Amino acid sequence: MKNKVNLDGLERESTHKARMPKEKLESALKQLESISKEDYEKVMALVNVCKPFRSVLHKTPDDYGMTNWEDVFFQSIDGVAIEGWYIPAKGGESDKLIIFNHALPMCRAGFQGHLGEPFSNYDNVEIDFVIQMKHLTDAGYNVLAYDLRNHGKSGASNNGVSGIGQLEWRDCVGVKKYVDAHPRLSKMKVGLYSQCMGGNSQYEAIKRYPEVFENVKCMVSPLVVSMRAIYRAFSELQGVDQYLDLVDFELLKSGGWLMDEMTPHSAAPSVKMPVLMIQVKEDAWTKNPEDGQKTFDLLGSKDKELFWIEDTSRRFKDGYNYFGRNPKLVLDFFDKYMK
Repeated sequence: MKNKVNLDGLERESTHKARMPKEKLESALKQLESISKEDYEKVMALVNVCKPFRSVLHKTPDDYGMTNWEDVFFQSIDGVAIEGWYIPAKGGESDKLIIFNHALPMCRAGFQGHLGEPFSNYDNVEIDFVIQMKHLTDAGYNVLAYDLRNHGKSGASNNGVSGIGQLEWRDCVGVKKYVDAHPRLSKMKVGLYSQCMGGNSQYEAIKRYPEVFENVKCMVSPLVVSMRAIYRAFSELQGVDQYLDLVDFELLKSGGWLMDEMTPHSAAPSVKMPVLMIQVKEDAWTKNPEDGQKTFDLLGSKDKELFWIEDTSRRFKDGYNYFGRNPKLVLDFFDKYMK
């Protein structure tokens, strides 16, 4: 069923359909009756991926000698308080701005698995986004980095549940509206660095509010992912892949979204700007290359590139840290479309 809704004076189409089909619900209930306590705990651990702990700001721009940066505060379009950093380019503010967001369960600084539990239970590695901001500012870009809702120091919503883009798109719209209303930032060329959950959120924001992003020059889109691909991979690793309907049922009960609702695939055709997508080809935590390739193929962009990180299966250690270790790929892409 489709109807028209009015937001900000603009008419938009809304589609309503059943969340969980009857046959899948019946399957989930049968799985719930037969599952062992041990396997049910594994299922709930998968469900709780979408209710993450908060990462901490274990680094700041000061760690890399960036100067004249400041804390910034603004609101998502639904009123959630968002916090971030504004870091001017090395040598003084330029006319180019990169809006930088992050993955789950991270924050603008990255991820602190090297600090021990509970963080190391995810992966005992450090992910450093601040060095990536250093690469950008050294190359003449100003950076606006922010924490998505329920992450870092930004506000909470939906009882801490993440929609892997289905809620967080509101933050992407909020930050762009903040930039557009700012006396200096609004005059800058804008590019996006939108990764994983942040990338899913950005696609959804573009689909829902295309007019807000019409002037964006380009986007780097690392590690966007469908949650069905994540849950298929994780459930196989845990030996509970026969319980995916139950995972969906418990996601629904938690107040969250079904795995097929948490995907970049539905919004990718609305993304028309130049895109550089980066994926770990043999990612042990998702179903690549098939999932990443499908997202890439669905992008509406005429100018798009897909770079595969090879010779590793480690999403956290080698995927999210790739730009920090190998800045040329990303910097060349931004330079191509923003200079």
